[in-house]
Amino acid sequence: MKLKYVAGVVGMLMLAGVAHADSFVNGGFENGDTSGWTTGGGYRGLIGNSDLTPAQFLPGGTLNSDDGSRGAVIDGSYVDPHLGSLLGSTIYSGKYAYRAEDTSTGGYATAISQKVNNYTDSQIVFAWKAVLENGGHEENDSAVMKLTLVDDTTGQLLVSRTYNAGYTGSGVDSRFLNDASTGLFYTPTWQVETLSIDSSLAGHNFTLSLLAADCSPTAHTGYAYLDGFGAALPVPEPTTYGMMLAGLGMLGMVARRKKSA
Repeated sequence: MKLKYVAGVVGMLMLAGVAHADSFVNGGFENGDTSGWTTGGGYRGLIGNSDLTPAQFLPGGTLNSDDGSRGAVIDGSYVDPHLGSLLGSTIYSGKYAYRAEDTSTGGYATAISQKVNNYTDSQIVFAWKAVLENGGHEENDSAVMKLTLVDDTTGQLLVSRTYNAGYTGSGVDSRFLNDASTGLFYTPTWQVETLSIDSSLAGHNFTLSLLAADCSPTAHTGYAYLDGFGAALPVPEPTTYGMMLAGLGMLGMVARRKKSA
């Protein structure tokens, strides 16, 4: 009975993800491209982190000079070139995710954004990872990521994540580990952000934006991964599925042993 109950819960969670998928356009990048998103980028050298925003690098922004070509939609075969297995999966759910900015140095930044209008589902969920190189810079000049979810209807900033790889390490928190051999701060697990939509937010317009930038001026890399922008927790990555199935198998074994006893 317990086994059937757990399997039923897993099934309902999977169906919930499917049911809400039409609220967003290509939120998990499952088209294999960035359709539904706005992308951009440009040079950030000599501009402090405190003065950087994603909007500056998107079309029409003061620092926009390209279409975000250093960013890329990646598939399940993609392995992080600097950290490899230390970073773990570069896909949170489905077959694809997005990497903001390239993985080399250069003093550039890439931004990606999507807006959803008249939103009425019960929550907004998305997941991210980041890799930021500590090159001995002060916090305001180091590699940085900035992620925001804004209520466009009221102008309220609902989710804000800003992290940098400054030399003191104070620009990151417990979400990050530091690989001393490379000087990279990184998130070894996907960071899942969930915003509940109550009656005060229902029907509003929302914009999710992510910026990833190398250090100022040019010598150290910063990039981030984004996946699963939607109304329900995305389907887990294959390794998580394996753990779930193993757990169900263990429940079955326990049940059979009890029956035999």
